[in-house]
Amino acid sequence: MKKLMLTGTAVAALAAGPALAEDVQIGVIFGYTGPIESLTPQMADSAELAMAEINAAGGILGGSMLQSVRADSTCIDSAAATAAAERLITAEGVDAIVGADCSGVTIATLQNVAIPNGIVMISPSATSPALTSIEDNGLFFRTAPSDARQGEVLSEILSGKGIAEVAVTYTNNDYGKGLSDSFASAFEAAGGTITINTPHDDGKGDYSAEVAALASAGGELLVVLGYADQGGKGIIQGALDTGAFDTFLMGDGMYSDALLADLGADMGGSIGAVPWSEGEGADAFAAITEAAGVNGESSFTRESYDAAALIALAMHKGGAGTSEAAAANILDIANAPGEPILPGELGKAIQILNDGGEIDYVGATNVELIGPGEAAGTYREYTITDGAYETVQFR
Repeated sequence: MKKLMLTGTAVAALAAGPALAEDVQIGVIFGYTGPIESLTPQMADSAELAMAEINAAGGILGGSMLQSVRADSTCIDSAAATAAAERLITAEGVDAIVGADCSGVTIATLQNVAIPNGIVMISPSATSPALTSIEDNGLFFRTAPSDARQGEVLSEILSGKGIAEVAVTYTNNDYGKGLSDSFASAFEAAGGTITINTPHDDGKGDYSAEVAALASAGGELLVVLGYADQGGKGIIQGALDTGAFDTFLMGDGMYSDALLADLGADMGGSIGAVPWSEGEGADAFAAITEAAGVNGESSFTRESYDAAALIALAMHKGGAGTSEAAAANILDIANAPGEPILPGELGKAIQILNDGGEIDYVGATNVELIGPGEAAGTYREYTITDGAYETVQFR
């Protein structure tokens, strides 16, 4: 079979190209500005890579092309995110949404816009446990695992290193509070002690007061459950500058090449976890992103590719480019039985469906949607060594 090579230019053109009447519009709402702005371009490129792959194979529903429409969630401003989602639906006419990204804005756009308009959403990165039980009318799914699991993983990492006393700071929003609660519950149940567990606000120029309080409480290391481009980075910078802490445990929002470039040389021995996968699907994703000139080695890129692919394939199986068709078929597409589908095989998946067969979308993250449509997921445990991320194991 001839391999399809997609360039980064082709992916970018996908978002900018003119829409035709039969095209299916898919919104990609991420925080292109705000506390994770260094992560979201790669996430969007990965989602659009899945769409470009399908378009190159002939589209869905007998020739309908997928068109990406980006909108800025800001990650932290629920009003701005809600307005952006409303524009996607009312002005751009999107048929589904990949996103949002951060948990608070995802909850806001889901409740205020998506549910009232019957629009399906698949978030690749909203991890708050509150989203597990939210009343979503069957419209919300996610390809990243809940922070209920991440808190346990972070606790297990510390237990494995014999660390029994830590200070904790978290970003003051739904994501930070949910992850902090999950971590504290698991860590204390395992016999650990938290000397202080305090929120920090993003967007401040000076975190000296917060760092002083954390230093006063003490601990073997500082747990930072924040954002790599905002308060989390500011806390770490302040701690390093004052000598309050020199080793950190970081949640998924702190995994960033930009953070590593700025502070990594001084963070040796720091540890963390981020949703990640290994195996055949992850290898296939690495191959197609490299061929396309897309940076797939950032966080939540795999989940973004999978979110877009699931929407498109579910629409195709449902026979219509609508949210109703997608929502009704996502779980069937994502789970066994069926022919396993890896990144780079989306055209193959469409042909199998055309022939009346079943597919089991494995994707880049070993997709298996459980409960109300969320990922079981695995985590990459890493350490910072010589200014670089080093994988310890997968959990």
